[in-house]
Amino acid sequence: MSVEQNKSIVRRYLEEAVSQGNMSAIEAYVAPHSVCTSPYTPEPVNGIEGFKQMIGMLHTAFPDLKIHEEAALGEEDMVATRWFATGTHRGDFMGHKPSGRQFKISGQSIYRVQDGKIVEGWVNDDSLGMLQQLAIIRMPA
Repeated sequence: MSVEQNKSIVRRYLEEAVSQGNMSAIEAYVAPHSVCTSPYTPEPVNGIEGFKQMIGMLHTAFPDLKIHEEAALGEEDMVATRWFATGTHRGDFMGHKPSGRQFKISGQSIYRVQDGKIVEGWVNDDSLGMLQQLAIIRMPA
């Protein structure tokens, strides 16, 4: 597949699966043997079911979660994206009750795409900033 096709797959995954919480989109864009590291899971996410659990957990905590792509770069089978995410804390998140607070954070993801599906992913974002905005972690005085 071309770099542009790979970028389109990642873009559609972020929009349809992550932003919309569409579980069938995960099946469309993620390979059964995929692996992804995320700051929101203690171990790497494995396979379609792992992606569904992770995205389901995020949408339970933040039903209005949206990923807004700012840039995407590709080379061969790799796609790197820079994005920002927004959401409102309406459900349990990592053991914390809903605060009703909103967050906006930036992040970067790198995905490897093979045969039209994501097979590897690495997500890195401003998790500390999000936890501060949700008042889960406070800055020292």
